[in-house]
Amino acid sequence: MAPAFEQIPEDTETQTETPHSAPNTVNNDGQVDYKSRVTVVGSGNWGSVAAKLIASNTLKLYSFHDEVRMWVFEETLQSGEKLTDVINRINENVKYLPGIKLGKNVIADPDLENAVKDANMLVFVTPHQFMEGICKRLVGKVREDAEAISLIKGMEVKMEGPCMISTLISEHLGINCSVLMGANIANEIAVEKFSEATVGYRDKREIAEQWVRLFSTPYFLVTPVQDVEGVELCGTLKNVVAIAAGFVDGLDMGNNTKAAIMRIGLREMIAFSKLLFPSVRDSTFFESCGVADVITTCLGGRNRKVAEAFAKNGGKRSFDELEAEMLQGQKLQGVSTAREVYEVLSHRGWLELFPLFSTVHEICVGRLPPSAIVEHSEQKPKLPVF
Repeated sequence: MAPAFEQIPEDTETQTETPHSAPNTVNNDGQVDYKSRVTVVGSGNWGSVAAKLIASNTLKLYSFHDEVRMWVFEETLQSGEKLTDVINRINENVKYLPGIKLGKNVIADPDLENAVKDANMLVFVTPHQFMEGICKRLVGKVREDAEAISLIKGMEVKMEGPCMISTLISEHLGINCSVLMGANIANEIAVEKFSEATVGYRDKREIAEQWVRLFSTPYFLVTPVQDVEGVELCGTLKNVVAIAAGFVDGLDMGNNTKAAIMRIGLREMIAFSKLLFPSVRDSTFFESCGVADVITTCLGGRNRKVAEAFAKNGGKRSFDELEAEMLQGQKLQGVSTAREVYEVLSHRGWLELFPLFSTVHEICVGRLPPSAIVEHSEQKPKLPVF
């Protein structure tokens, strides 16, 4: 549990009879009561769960409009219907979160620019490889006073070095961007099993508190930490460790080996993060975004699952093929993140410092067999990583 000084008191403000999508109202002093509007950019498995969490709170918190817009990349279902039409008709994302009601105040919108135009709180939750294109489409289309938060695990690797998704959003759109990461398997949160998450923020404590209020429920405990890079890198790098854990499971190496891989992975996560961003706090790795997320992602989740299948097939079936077969349109993050991390390590001459990260990528691209995950991870770095 996070230290007491990082806890945010529960917001007691509630709205009892605020009409759906009510405009800003005038109080008894003749002043306008400003209400925040929220848009979720993304509608996959985790995006739909995020919309559900947020929608349950906008109905209760007086400072928010009831309506939560959710941008949906339009798809035609087997029935011939548009996905957005089905979501708005039955209040359920039948493709990516079947069986779960999102809240009647969630409105699916296939028009990205229309979905964001009135929002001053933007929640980004799409596969990270699509984010640069999305940001370019939104330049000049979002409110100048908007605040953003990224739930996206991944990073962009450019010639000048790695670029975190929160930085990508801030640089393209000119707005502040926090992050939310944690031990969050979406399907478990969807059925309201208890979970924790971490909000990473820069310097606006009041904005962090607003995000905490927007996401927190009795079954979803959110803690703020002033460490955007640390929180975001935890959420990004743990998927690489999960791929390694999946290889171990696919080869039936046992729990001891898997525990060793998780420990080595966490060590490399810390070292990589602090080499890139010396300001990253050690304590961040003991939050939900850190060790807890490593544990849950290595025990469950799509990256571990597909990596297990990859190893069982001896690496003879590609990750792209397995992803298409096993994930019903959802995207893996670990394989692309492993490639991006490898590019950073190679460019900076750090490959020998990170044997696990390096080996995961080599296995993913077929240069090494899945069994190499233990053979190579046993090697100690020739130079100290701390």
